[in-house]
Amino acid sequence: MTTPAPDASPALVRNLRYLLFIAGLGGLLYGIDVGIIAGALPYLEATSGLTSNQLSIIVAAVLLGSVISTLFAGMLADLMGRKKLMILSGLCFVLSIPMIALAHGFGPLVLGRLLQGVSAGLVGVVVPLYLAECLDASNRGRGTGVFQWLLTLGIFAAALIAWGFSFKVEHLEKAGNAEALFAFKDLAWRSIFWVSILPGLFFVIGAFFVAESPRWLHRRGRKEEARAALRKTRTEAVTEIELKEMDESARAAEKSMGEKAKESLLSRMYVIPFLLACVILACNQATGINSVIGYNATILIQAGLGDNAAHLGYVLLTLVNFLMTMVAVALVDKKGRKFLLSVGSAGIIVALLGTGLLFRRTEQHRVDVAPAIQALVDGDQSVTLKYTPEAADHLLGSAGAAGAKVAGKPSTLIVIYSYGDFRAATKVVRSTDLSAAIAITRESCVPKDKAGALAARITNPTADAQAARTAPLKIEAALITPVPSAANGWLVALFTFIFIAFFAMGPGVCVWLALSELMPTRIRSNGMSIALLINQAVSTTIAAVFLPTVGKYGYGTMFFLFAGFTVVYFITAFFFLPETKGKTLEEIEAHFVGKK
Repeated sequence: MTTPAPDASPALVRNLRYLLFIAGLGGLLYGIDVGIIAGALPYLEATSGLTSNQLSIIVAAVLLGSVISTLFAGMLADLMGRKKLMILSGLCFVLSIPMIALAHGFGPLVLGRLLQGVSAGLVGVVVPLYLAECLDASNRGRGTGVFQWLLTLGIFAAALIAWGFSFKVEHLEKAGNAEALFAFKDLAWRSIFWVSILPGLFFVIGAFFVAESPRWLHRRGRKEEARAALRKTRTEAVTEIELKEMDESARAAEKSMGEKAKESLLSRMYVIPFLLACVILACNQATGINSVIGYNATILIQAGLGDNAAHLGYVLLTLVNFLMTMVAVALVDKKGRKFLLSVGSAGIIVALLGTGLLFRRTEQHRVDVAPAIQALVDGDQSVTLKYTPEAADHLLGSAGAAGAKVAGKPSTLIVIYSYGDFRAATKVVRSTDLSAAIAITRESCVPKDKAGALAARITNPTADAQAARTAPLKIEAALITPVPSAANGWLVALFTFIFIAFFAMGPGVCVWLALSELMPTRIRSNGMSIALLINQAVSTTIAAVFLPTVGKYGYGTMFFLFAGFTVVYFITAFFFLPETKGKTLEEIEAHFVGKK
């Protein structure tokens, strides 16, 4: 069916632009939630005294908070309405910023990041849901694209701010003032969070002035209010056509399924689109997108770049993401969702394999000096080591010929250790850094408070904490890796740029459309919550284990795993996903029922 072309009257255009702007601010908040930690992480790591496992939990806490809020987002969206839930999600974001920026210690940081994640989970459900229900078929792809576009702008802005701080860090490193360097890094990560509060305030205020979703109003029998909401962005003719389609769709579902069954996700007419949305969202995170963004500066430092160059690389990555999202916004309603998802996932596979091979080339020269570190364990079952070039050569001397090949070169060290059932990894330290040191204590591995117990349950739910409090320290691996050249670092950066370009062009924009378009109207809010819950559960798991996994098995292994998951993504998009461009939500629903 072809609907009349929208009237380009100033009032309709103005209302449409305002709706897109406010929804786009929701995307901006989501982008900040995802991207802000990447720039702050190296400075937080250097000043907080937290272990690799604890840092992983802080990164993953946003995703865990998203899982928690996603459980209830659909129910809240139906109960409160889309508009009120948008306001609530913005308030959660605003409140999370001072909790994080003023935090001292692991517990407050985790709680602040959890609240930030609650905001992200609500935004991730309600804003695409709101856009899908408020925009007509000709603008729906573009509208959701704007959400993703400003999401990437949020990530880019966070990276740009962090890069600005890296210049001062580089200056202090050259001056050799370790005390001033520590103080500035502590200020830097807190400031990065503080400056992100403004878009949250704008989103909360702006959401008060948007109209409620017409489809939400229609489902509650408030047809005149639904008509008024549609008229804000549609002509009278288009408004009446869409209202008629809503009436017909509701009557058809009620007649064919009955009152009791009409809301069930397991009803025959809902299973296929629901499962497709779940697979697509799970695979979207299994590409490693949040880890590539969240740990990007750390990844590039390990690839061979210095601190300033790594932050520049992250800025460029987010810029590529932002620019390619603009391309995707222009193409999504022309080429279609299926085409962009297929091309995007294919490009991601190539980029991930290239990145994995580059890391494997360096990591095959790793040397394990665990016996030498074990010999440093003191009576308190702890180890403190300043990792200087001299200390590195001493440790490598215990590894024979393999160690001799790495001795005398800049290198990194990471130690995997355990107390009983509890395993942890130190942060990665570089022999050329002024403050490079590791400190292994029982407190850094075995939980001693409620926040620590929460982290332990996420990563090690069956461990015996009581036995671990008296168990001896065991050094399972102490891996020294030669630092690659800067040229290798920029080559890795190039592959990550290719990765983000194809992600932005395909999955970045289309995943939100798949989530909101595939779900039939009557189950859209709850169905989106469940699908996004699976998405966030995958993302949380990856983020929580990323640093310990790459510490033990290397970045190459992790990128190869991401590539394998993306193959599943490509197969699903290319062979099973129907094209939805140019169709109303009711027409998409009819496709899965088998009606023409």
